[in-house]
Amino acid sequence: MSDNQKVILRFADGKMLKGFIRDLKLSEEALFIEDESSSQLKVRLKELKAIFFVRSFEGNREHQEKKTFAGSHPGSKRVFIKFKDGESMMGFVEGELPWRTGFFLESMKDKGFYIVPVDAASNNIKILVVTSAVRDVATIGV
Repeated sequence: MSDNQKVILRFADGKMLKGFIRDLKLSEEALFIEDESSSQLKVRLKELKAIFFVRSFEGNREHQEKKTFAGSHPGSKRVFIKFKDGESMMGFVEGELPWRTGFFLESMKDKGFYIVPVDAASNNIKILVVTSAVRDVATIGV
């Protein structure tokens, strides 16, 4: 499992699953995750809200997550994401935006996009946001 990445899957229905993933391909309809008991599970991408690539499964309960943009993140765009379940998230999209301004997310060909958390000390390294779970995305200062 050394080259597998630690992830926490957040499902659209609120469930969570911790495990390891390798070779995630957004072109596929499903992904395979190896859970903590080493069982392989198949998960359909459209059932997910987001995939959190994490440093540890436990996190740091003492850490107060920063919820504001501070400093700069060269070569990236600031985004505010509102999910269909009402939750919101902020982060940086590196490189070009995976959608065109003025187009609805449903018209995106990609099934998801990656963001980097605003808090560099977060347990989350990066987050794959599943497009079908998103209500709206706003770019900030672009």
